[in-house]
Amino acid sequence: MGEKIIGHGTWYDKMAARIVERERKLNRSLRLIRTEMGIGASGLPHIGNFGDAARSFAVTLALREQGFNSELIAFSDDKDGLRKIPSGFPDSMEKYIGFPVTEIPDPYKCHASFGDHMSSLLCEALEKTGVEYKFYSARKVYGEGRFNEEIKRILLNAKKVGEIVKAEVGQERYTEALPYFPICENCGRIYTTDAYDYKPKEERVLYRCRGMEIKGKELEGCGHEGEADYRVGEGKLSWKSEFAVRWKALEIKFEAYGKDIEDSVRINDRICREILEYEPPLHARYEMFLDKSGKKISKSAGNVLTPQVWFRYGTAQSLILLMLKRFAGTRELSVTDVPQYMNEFNDLEELYFAAGNMKNPKEHAKLTGLYEYCYWLTPPKEPGIHVPYNLLAYLVKIAPADRKVGYVQKKLQQYGFLKEGTSAERLEDQVRFAENWNEDFAIIKEIPFTASPDEVEALQELIEVLKSETQAETLQSEVFEIARKHGIQPKKFFRLLYRILLGTRGGPRLGPYIIAMGTQNVIDALTRAISEKR
Repeated sequence: MGEKIIGHGTWYDKMAARIVERERKLNRSLRLIRTEMGIGASGLPHIGNFGDAARSFAVTLALREQGFNSELIAFSDDKDGLRKIPSGFPDSMEKYIGFPVTEIPDPYKCHASFGDHMSSLLCEALEKTGVEYKFYSARKVYGEGRFNEEIKRILLNAKKVGEIVKAEVGQERYTEALPYFPICENCGRIYTTDAYDYKPKEERVLYRCRGMEIKGKELEGCGHEGEADYRVGEGKLSWKSEFAVRWKALEIKFEAYGKDIEDSVRINDRICREILEYEPPLHARYEMFLDKSGKKISKSAGNVLTPQVWFRYGTAQSLILLMLKRFAGTRELSVTDVPQYMNEFNDLEELYFAAGNMKNPKEHAKLTGLYEYCYWLTPPKEPGIHVPYNLLAYLVKIAPADRKVGYVQKKLQQYGFLKEGTSAERLEDQVRFAENWNEDFAIIKEIPFTASPDEVEALQELIEVLKSETQAETLQSEVFEIARKHGIQPKKFFRLLYRILLGTRGGPRLGPYIIAMGTQNVIDALTRAISEKR
């Protein structure tokens, strides 16, 4: 007997089944199963933040498919203090370091605060991709007293919280200070305050505004001593206990997390069990996205790749595919990878609509299930138009400015990528993506290929020719000559070049194509392709 295929056969279906099984063992209600993701409001939301939402929403949908009511909670950490001026923002924001982000004016003057603007960017991406979510603002939740019972229990057991933190990560701060940051009523900052006592009868936290080290710099306090009423949101919990409070108060049953906050999750799991007496949600740990230099993509690193940037060059489905195709393992990523995922989604769609099943039922269920999740389980009735990204970029580049879509339509019909009678309107989005790509990058993304040692040598010789030759027809002839010189059938060598440069078996005449795309761009693409074969 083979492994039973659950739902659509994806990781998300299996995770949903695990959640249900676990909740039954815990004897908890299955009336509503909530998943959660966090929205960082202290800087531009990046691809990884979107990944939190996409993965959790996929689990939510899997739970619904299995007959359970489920919803995704998008919790905005908009009560956090600003620790650093995000890359690209004005230096004038320096004066707001330490202020809660919803107390900082929006530099763009289109939202009530900086924090509201940052949260809205991720919400915008979620809506564009069809992610359904219920939005919670930390500022509002604290202000309305939704966490009051849990906060009270944390403060009454602050000593034990400190012991847990020390045992797990060796940090002694919370053995001396309460795991709560009041907002200083004098200077308005949050991280400069030191909460040193809790008065249960008065429901007050006593604090001193002493200052704090943030990002290697000393942030001075104003010296004020005061009291904060946690019941009306005059402060917030440290992350070393806030996750646990959210899970308990909002009855969260699943939340994925990045390995960069693994310590915080482990501490909060213990606090949830040992202090709040609530079994924490089922977790799934995922790896980070790295930029091409190997650095983690993050707000503080200033190498943010936002969903909005992705949508300039690619579809919502290509971004969802990036998030759902793989959960484990780090991946290097940059905006120049968009063509790869656009092409990969086309391949996945072709497989989905192909007649007949793959020989491996499990693999077929997994891939077709992945495709359906890219459309949040409501896939279209027929496939879209599939054109290799490089070919589209080339056609858009050489098309007359006043009739780009019509020109591209005609050429694609000639090349066999478009059926006669297909409306030009169906191409408009793809043409727009390619226009933006050509405007911003004008580079060729090489396609993976297989080649013999003779073919690799022929490619190396072609690179040398391209360094000095600039005539289209001469280049066309040189490809023939190089193939014959290395004992390769010219047709086969041309096919290899089309595969690397266009992702197709054929296409426009190579000489004019090379000139149109730029000989240096072609040299770079071939060089990268060869280097991966060594």
